[in-house]
Amino acid sequence: MSIVANEWPRANRLIVVNASVLGRLEKAGTVLETALLVSILTAMMFVAVGQIVMREAFGAGFGWADELIRLMVLWLALVGSVAACRENRHIRIDALSHVLPEAAVKLIRVLVDVFAAVVCGIIAVQAWRYLQIEIEYEDTVLVDTPAWIAHAIMPAAFALIAYRFAVSAVKQTIGTLFPSQAEAEN
Repeated sequence: MSIVANEWPRANRLIVVNASVLGRLEKAGTVLETALLVSILTAMMFVAVGQIVMREAFGAGFGWADELIRLMVLWLALVGSVAACRENRHIRIDALSHVLPEAAVKLIRVLVDVFAAVVCGIIAVQAWRYLQIEIEYEDTVLVDTPAWIAHAIMPAAFALIAYRFAVSAVKQTIGTLFPSQAEAEN
């Protein structure tokens, strides 16, 4: 469907509205990720210190505390990975960017982000399949909590990471092909 000249202002308003909605969703996601990171880290510290005090003062601790701390480390690492991808602060090997022309560096970054999105997407699908097996076999952690609840972070985090890499690749491609539009979005 083509847009006639008098409909352009309406189309631009729709783009602005969609961008504003996406901006608000991005901000809400950022707040949620940060709150989750702070909450998990704080709870993990309390559980760890409590376990140390229980062992030292009373000679015994909670049997489930060590497993809980391990699960909290898993959640902290994966939520932190999602946040790192959001901020484009993940580990990146950048040995060639100093010797290659800028256009080649941009192309390589897009290809790497697309590759990372595909790999993370595959991991998310496989983690989801594993979660289904845990549900089927009724595995438990932390005495009697269903294991799939504790491990649900795996497919969710990798799906979000794949999404972040895909968005990054699209933004970089748009920024390379249409530099004026990329500047207007930022």
